[in-house]
Amino acid sequence: MNIRLITIGKTDNKSLQNLIDDYTKRLSFYIKFDLEIIPDIKNVKNLSESQQKEKEGQLILSKISASDQLILLDENGKQFSSVAFSAELQKKMNSGIKTLAFVIGGPYGFSDAVYAMAQGKISLSEMTFSHQMVRLFFIEQLYRGYTILKNEPYHHQ
Repeated sequence: MNIRLITIGKTDNKSLQNLIDDYTKRLSFYIKFDLEIIPDIKNVKNLSESQQKEKEGQLILSKISASDQLILLDENGKQFSSVAFSAELQKKMNSGIKTLAFVIGGPYGFSDAVYAMAQGKISLSEMTFSHQMVRLFFIEQLYRGYTILKNEPYHHQ
């Protein structure tokens, strides 16, 4: 199984980017992982919130193939413990999914079209985090999940 994380906008904080790069490298020992960054939409000041979500939604959907399983990182999604998330990853691998595509939307969330295509939603917390931090937290949780599955001493209970 391949895992893709699709995000809107680049990470401009170098410290966060270094940590994202570190966990991305660590994750590569367990699974094929790609971080795909969709550039920020230009001239958003001239767009309404819904117009911006629609444009971002079109760009997100252009990155999804029919065989991908699409999971949104969404504040209203299901919450998992790290151990439960690792079990969910194992379940996805066992089901024969070729590519699992997780998406972090723009500042206003997702368009209706993206919600309609999604096969699931995950929430990292009831708290709100910056989109740049969510990337780091999510990639670290993917890494943690695979270390749990391999019984490696990264995660402590």
